[in-house]
Amino acid sequence: MSSRLLSWSLLLFCLDVFRHEVPGALAHSAPSAAKTLVWGPGLEANIVLPARFFYIQAVDSSGRNLTTSPGEKTFDVKIVSPVEHFTRIWIQVLDRQDGSFLVRYRMYATYTDLHIHILLKNKHIAKSPFILTGPVYHEGCDCPQPTGSVWETHMHCPQSFPQIDRDLSIYASVDPDRNAQEIPQRFGQRQSLCHYTIKNNKVYVKTFGEHVGFRIFMDAILLSLTRKVQLPDMEFFVNLGDWPLEKRKPTEKIHPIFSWCGSNNTRDIVMPTYDLTESVLETMGRVSLDMMSVQANTGPPWPEKNATAFWRGRDSRQERLELVKLSRAHPNMIDAAFTNFFFFQHDESLYGPLVKHVSFFDFFKYKYQINIDGTVAAYRLPYLLAGDSVVLKQDSGYYEHFYNELRPWEHYIPIRADLGDLLEKIQWAREHDEEAKKIALAGQQFARNNLMGNSIFCYYYRLFQEYAKLQVTEPKIREGMELVEQPSDDLFPCYCHRKKAKDEL
Repeated sequence: MSSRLLSWSLLLFCLDVFRHEVPGALAHSAPSAAKTLVWGPGLEANIVLPARFFYIQAVDSSGRNLTTSPGEKTFDVKIVSPVEHFTRIWIQVLDRQDGSFLVRYRMYATYTDLHIHILLKNKHIAKSPFILTGPVYHEGCDCPQPTGSVWETHMHCPQSFPQIDRDLSIYASVDPDRNAQEIPQRFGQRQSLCHYTIKNNKVYVKTFGEHVGFRIFMDAILLSLTRKVQLPDMEFFVNLGDWPLEKRKPTEKIHPIFSWCGSNNTRDIVMPTYDLTESVLETMGRVSLDMMSVQANTGPPWPEKNATAFWRGRDSRQERLELVKLSRAHPNMIDAAFTNFFFFQHDESLYGPLVKHVSFFDFFKYKYQINIDGTVAAYRLPYLLAGDSVVLKQDSGYYEHFYNELRPWEHYIPIRADLGDLLEKIQWAREHDEEAKKIALAGQQFARNNLMGNSIFCYYYRLFQEYAKLQVTEPKIREGMELVEQPSDDLFPCYCHRKKAKDEL
């Protein structure tokens, strides 16, 4: 999936410099204002994200990348609009402790222009100030780009996503009329579903089943997308439950169901998980764990991490019980404990006692992170990869939208589904420390390249675009559907230049 960055020549160049450090970069080198690199989507006016972001790579006067932090307060970032007296922008400079910084900012209003000043001891670095020629829209602004291909170009979306191609390849066509009749009959009584229609870039929905609270996540990403780009007219069903629904068996009655998780036994069309989706939409908002915050909280440097495999969670799978038993038998190798009992009958002598929740960021005090399925795939994997510990990932029949692009022994250390080789793999990692560290950094780079907010928006848009092409009857606003309203932004309404141009035609 790294191909998604091919069109972004500057970013690729900088990432390449970052990955292949010049040998001999000194820990005590001082960054140079002239040599330091700055790149990323947050420097482009047309990339609208809930939290915009860009990167700084500290480089010394000899052109060598710094590989340790020059200090959390090294760079000062100010974002102003020359025509506004007061800019409502929240900025955070996150020190990734490896010589690079992630700068994120959330805009609460739309501005005519923005000037981004990046300073090192009061000196501008790289090409600072970076000027974003406006209008520069904030997340709440309803101003969709009418042409999807233009939006994808602005976003530097990849040409394709292999998982989307795999998921849709089994459908020669999709009949919205047939699906509207048959899917509620097949799944509507026992499962919780949303039936969505996108018509003229408006979102309409009807729910089926009792437990439809998770609809809020799907509503939110659809509304966010329609504020940014004109979606194709389409009609589709979203599974709100944990388990994928459409069995992987020959049948004339195969139905397209969108799910947050896929499995080897089902044919559901996979989307980014609701957890990852919400973390993108609410970055610098109501969530504390997201793909950016993790990068600034990866624990102590590799040599100072605890050489123990770590896990915390609830008892949602038999293998998790086995993991805790293994931990009790081999406490010098595994630190695994339950924070909650819910699913199984328990013998506290085997599986207890319960322990207090640990901050996710404290996981990274340990070199080895165990990723083991819960009810379905463990949705913490993106965040574990984004740290700088190595992930020991259980072989699994479940997968998220990016799993097929991960490579065992390159991005993670594989362990058997029954955990039979877990102790052996931990011992291997201990005996091959440099190789384990290399795998950890490759997994981290994968997460940075493929699981940030811009990639998630691209994935959703491309999925909807390709799915819409398969429709053979006209999507309709069906009986019982309600309009999902855009949230009002009375305090800071935006003036959409595209709507003005359209009205004049």
